[in-house]
Amino acid sequence: MQISKIEALPKEVPKRLRVAAYARVSSDKDAMFQSLSSQISYYSDLIQSNPEWEFVEVFADYALTGTRDTRPEFQRMLAECKAGNISKIITKSISRLARNTVTVLESVQALRELGVDIFFEKENINSISPEGDLMLTILSSYAQEESRSVSENCIWRIRKQFAEGKPTGGNLLGYRQENSVFIIIPEEAELVKQIFEDYLSGMGFTAIEKKLRGQGVKFTKSAISKLIRNEKYQGDMRLQKTFSLDHISKKKMVNRGEKQQFYVHHSHEAIISKEMFAEAQAEIKRRAEHFNAKPEPPKTYPFTGMIRCGICGANYRRKHTAAGTKYNKVVWICGTFNTYGRSECESQQIPENILEAKVAEVGGLDMIAEILVPGHNRLTFVLKDGSHRDVAWENPSRSKSWTPEMKESARQRQLDRNKAEGVNTDG
Repeated sequence: MQISKIEALPKEVPKRLRVAAYARVSSDKDAMFQSLSSQISYYSDLIQSNPEWEFVEVFADYALTGTRDTRPEFQRMLAECKAGNISKIITKSISRLARNTVTVLESVQALRELGVDIFFEKENINSISPEGDLMLTILSSYAQEESRSVSENCIWRIRKQFAEGKPTGGNLLGYRQENSVFIIIPEEAELVKQIFEDYLSGMGFTAIEKKLRGQGVKFTKSAISKLIRNEKYQGDMRLQKTFSLDHISKKKMVNRGEKQQFYVHHSHEAIISKEMFAEAQAEIKRRAEHFNAKPEPPKTYPFTGMIRCGICGANYRRKHTAAGTKYNKVVWICGTFNTYGRSECESQQIPENILEAKVAEVGGLDMIAEILVPGHNRLTFVLKDGSHRDVAWENPSRSKSWTPEMKESARQRQLDRNKAEGVNTDG
């Protein structure tokens, strides 16, 4: 009897589902860190205990509101889904994913197109199921309404504080807050007085900024301008200068009369007198009227916005050196070096004609995305195809750049000086 041997087919190992979880807490309390840690531990154990699932990661955001789309871990999770690394996401509830209907539905729809299911534990819904869309639309609307209610409660609380004359913001230079009262910090108050005095002595914002930098204080021109306009330094408070546009975008708007404002006189100890503050406001107005003629639109050049300093990161700008003389030369110079000097940035100016020559060597300006200046006499061209070209350059000496006419003129001037001084040049 003939026996035929049949090879058994290899068992196909079932492919495990790649599962991730998303957790988020949006509270400023210290307990939020414990809450987030608990959620991460819970989801890690839940996913790894299921033999049909392969644990990917728990993506977790904290201290960010669900009404915004800037959550970094949420965005990273979406990127992993697009890369095909996640098949299923577990999250606590719809309000944990996002608090406005549009964001929830857009996210769910995008993930469904990628074949990624989201399971909401509290609502017991799988987004990829047939009834998922309807239920999600209804429940997401509730989540958005809840966010609006919370936002309105916060606004009511803040406005109540405003009506009581209590500030809601943080500290500012010269003060710290204790129980909604501004308390003077003596050493910082001296700096505030110095800024007001310097401004009234005729110094501009740039000059004050340079002086502060020399003292080791980094304060921008914009911050100085706001400081001089801030009524809190004369002991008063104007409350609700800004407001949030809505509970979804939370865009901050300057209050130009849309909302009620509150002005509190003598709310705290002043750093400067009311007379000095009024004098500073009058000086601001005087300078604005004197200098604020309609400016000409800024000129742009082929290299504008293309050259970046490798030492401090500032953009290079175009400048004429020795303007109005025969030694006039066009150069490109780091903005930090040009404004604050070598103490802030030890970069080097580059003659425009050298830049043009080096650009031609690498194929022309149309080929270049950016020009970096990593150090002296070095350029790095970042090309539009993503490649880099490192180029060295050399500034010719002044003697080599002189024309025969310039040399003859210099020789004649020296002869004239020698003759005037009675020097014998006949050998």
